[in-house]
Amino acid sequence: MEFPTLSFTPASLGPRDAYRLLISVLVPRPIAWVASQGADGSVNLAPFSFFGGVGNYPPTIMVAIGQRQGRPKDTLRNIQETGEFVVHIVDETLAPAMNVTSGEYAYEVNEFELAHLATVPSLEVRPPRLAAAPVALECKVSQLVPVDGTTYTMVLGRVLHFHVREGLLRPNGLVDADLLRPVARLGGDEYATLGAVFEMQRPPA
Repeated sequence: MEFPTLSFTPASLGPRDAYRLLISVLVPRPIAWVASQGADGSVNLAPFSFFGGVGNYPPTIMVAIGQRQGRPKDTLRNIQETGEFVVHIVDETLAPAMNVTSGEYAYEVNEFELAHLATVPSLEVRPPRLAAAPVALECKVSQLVPVDGTTYTMVLGRVLHFHVREGLLRPNGLVDADLLRPVARLGGDEYATLGAVFEMQRPPA
């Protein structure tokens, strides 16, 4: 059965509307709450939803980071300087604090302090990690890839250390999503929580 559709080209929409349509179609998106540290020791904490896994072993993740007023955002600047970062998974209890850190603050602003978030030292990288985060991934940059024709840089990071809150990990090695209670990004100012979880077995080859 064929349904009526509306069709657009990015050029007909323009940059802002094309972006808004894209982020409202690619839903839900996991949120990478990224801690980074500059060469001068300054720390930064900011959320990004162009985020995902790209390889299983060594485990590798991707975060795409744009610019601010023609310059790299603070997170990207720090990552370029030190080559290290920590990605946290946002749960429902941390969503308000995550939103506080999403503002475009001056470089010298410490978002950990701004959002009243306690930190603990990481084990293998310089940026601290959030004490309250249910999951944290300490990462080392493996590649920085400018995305042709855009203002974004794709940061590929190799996971050096997993931190998972006790009680979230099942005996089969999977994190229990119902207990994790992650928050996902939608379009505009909208977010989503986890809905029904169901299983489907893959068909045999």
